[in-house]
Amino acid sequence: MVKKSIVIGVKMYGKDNILIVCGLEQETQGQLDDWNVLYTGVGKINATYKLTELFGTYHSRPAVRRNHPLVINYGTAGSRELPVGELVDCTRFIQRDMDCTGFGILKGQTPFEDTEIILDSNSEFNPIGKHYVCGTGDNFVDNIEDEIEYVDVFDMEAYALAKVCSYYYVSFISFKYITDNANEYSVGDWNDNLGKGVIQFKEKVLDLLPIEEEF
Repeated sequence: MVKKSIVIGVKMYGKDNILIVCGLEQETQGQLDDWNVLYTGVGKINATYKLTELFGTYHSRPAVRRNHPLVINYGTAGSRELPVGELVDCTRFIQRDMDCTGFGILKGQTPFEDTEIILDSNSEFNPIGKHYVCGTGDNFVDNIEDEIEYVDVFDMEAYALAKVCSYYYVSFISFKYITDNANEYSVGDWNDNLGKGVIQFKEKVLDLLPIEEEF
């Protein structure tokens, strides 16, 4: 059996070479069982460890790139302005809880490191195309007073995943389902909505992936 690309001029993906990374199984409701899915747990450390552990099994960066040409993060997030129930794409990522402004640098910037303060997605695939900024931190946002103003979406894993993919030269993009508006009601809203976005994710993202057909 061979795989054959039938769409000229469009980058095709083998389904087995796409990795979907999520924080919690509750976010996917068993709807992604026919895909390669990595569940990391909550937070930047868990996300970094789990994805690095997976990539490390391939031993070298080129091998990782061959096995997973595209990593897609799906999860839930809060937002100041975006409405609850919307699925959005995130293509720029910042570590919103990194605060070393005492060194004379910007909030979100890591001191003594050459990495840009904002990591950019390098994925050619993006069917939504809004290009929102995702701010990642190890806290659940229920008060935006101390948050970076230009962040559109608040989560707890995407920046870490984007940084690992950048290190391994793997294409990365994130899609977030907005569960709450980062206010005093956020915890309850997140609990009520965390499983509601996966169908949108399948219809608006996965169903539009240019997948190689098998013959």
